[in-house]
This record gives sequence, structure tokens and C-alpha cells, in this order.
Amino acid sequence: MALQKKVESWLWPKRATLFRLLLVAAASLILFSSILLPFQVAGESMAPTYQSGSFNFCWVPAYLFKEPARFDIVLIAMAGHQVMLLKRVVALPGETIAFEQGQLLINGQPVDEPHVQRAGNWTLPARQVQEGTVYVVGDNRAMAIEEHVFGASSLKRIKGRPLW
Repeated sequence: MALQKKVESWLWPKRATLFRLLLVAAASLILFSSILLPFQVAGESMAPTYQSGSFNFCWVPAYLFKEPARFDIVLIAMAGHQVMLLKRVVALPGETIAFEQGQLLINGQPVDEPHVQRAGNWTLPARQVQEGTVYVVGDNRAMAIEEHVFGASSLKRIKGRPLW
């Protein structure tokens, strides 16, 4: 009987520790697969705002109850959660967007973009942003327009925003 009590008193802390470890592992799995998706920036299209190689988290609940606003930075799922694009929203549903010699035009009016440090000479004919989509581009406009992945993105593909 005394031996059994000694064994139980020795095992109880081990079981509690194992239970705590399993609980932390389960909570971490849920947190980092559903709420805070880790990602690493690959590429220069969002420079200087985000540098290639930097690490961040995608805050998934950001757009559960609202749609992205102009100039929000969003993560767009391209192939599940494996490939995501980090881009800035520049035009909203129903608006017309164009670029003339690097100047962003929304509904024919020039828009000031303080986050763009080196505007290039982008020229893009006017196009209408459809309902259920937003128009996204990167901040590094010094790069040639052909080097960028940009355009209309379905609101359903937007997974969230960077945490910082």
C-alpha cells in the first residue's frame, strides 16, 4: 500500500505535466493554423514597407465582419495557405482604377500614396473594379509593371492582414 502511494505520488506530477504539454500543443496548433498564420515575405514588391525575408503573422479575424479599406495591406491566398501574396488595396468595388506615368487614379482623380517612396512610370488603362473584388498592388512601384503580380482579387481570397 505504501509503495502504491509512492508510485502514485511520483506519477501524478508526470501526468499533469504531460496533460499541460498536450493542452499547449493543441492550443498552439489551433492558434497558428486558424488565427495567426505565420508567413515569410518573399520578393521585393512590397518594399520598403516589407523587406524580402522578413517574418510576420497574418491576423485572420481582421476581415470577418468588415471588408478591407483603401490602403489596407492584405494577404491573398493563391493556392490554399501555401502561396499567399502580400499586397496593398488601392481600389474598392465599383471604382475605376488607372495608372498614368506612375500616378494612381481612382475614378479619374489622382490619389496621394504616402507609402510609395519611389513611384515608377506605370501606365495602365482605366478598368472597373467588380463587386466582390478589390484591386491590389505592391508598394515598390520602382519595379517594372511587368515584374509585379497585381490586379483584382476576390474578397473571398483575402485571408487577413499582417499583424505588424
